[in-house]
Amino acid sequence: MRWQGAHVVVTGGSSGIGEAVAELAASRGAQLTLLARGPDRLAAVAERLSAGGRTVGGLACDVSDRAAVAEVIGRAVAERGPIDALVCSAGITLPGRFLEADDETFRAMVEVDYFGTLWPIRAVAPSMAARRTGSIVGVSSAAGLVGVYGYSAYGAAKFAVRGLLESLRTELAPLGVHVGCCYPPDVDTPMLAAEEEHKPAETRAIAGSIRPLPAGRVAEAIATGIDRRQPEIYADVATRALARTVALAPGVYRRLFDRRVGQVQREG
Repeated sequence: MRWQGAHVVVTGGSSGIGEAVAELAASRGAQLTLLARGPDRLAAVAERLSAGGRTVGGLACDVSDRAAVAEVIGRAVAERGPIDALVCSAGITLPGRFLEADDETFRAMVEVDYFGTLWPIRAVAPSMAARRTGSIVGVSSAAGLVGVYGYSAYGAAKFAVRGLLESLRTELAPLGVHVGCCYPPDVDTPMLAAEEEHKPAETRAIAGSIRPLPAGRVAEAIATGIDRRQPEIYADVATRALARTVALAPGVYRRLFDRRVGQVQREG
């Protein structure tokens, strides 16, 4: 994609992966529209990225609200022209054991992680298809590749994001629109820091000693995915290997996870 002057929309653009994508796109000369719920943080990021004359707009929006998303996308197009790339990185997570979780946790994951990806895509895809150009990238997770203890709510929503994007790719590819799905592992973001306070010991054991990736590395992978029109986007070798092997040998992962969960529970 020619980034200079392109109109790039990023959801969850005020922190984490979304902020890192926004910074990278701005450095390449793109016009930016950032969507996020928190207006103060969003305004601060938009102001910082606007330095040097860059065109950056921040629009406070709950991405789980379809009408609100349609309204702000319409405003963004009116202000900065047709959208060339959409990156859906808004998301939440609250790990915990299924038998201890309340119903609202499951609803929130689907509302924000899945519908918060679907509604922006629904708002931009018709124009991209009509113009026969554009790129759409959604952020799933390594937890959208394999079921993990403690992620029955989050993993289900991220599997749904994966299914949406894989299906959508087959429909929009003939119309010239790129659709990609990013599968990051743990990423060093405020969301991960908050998640750590709730993560069961069994979940930590499955993750092992893997160090979280910097958000900037995931942003670079997403930008490369857009440039190369990749359907699957990975920021690290381990997650790419997981994706390639879990379908071939799911029992290996089940036994590994069960062994680690059992060890934690035996140790109390």
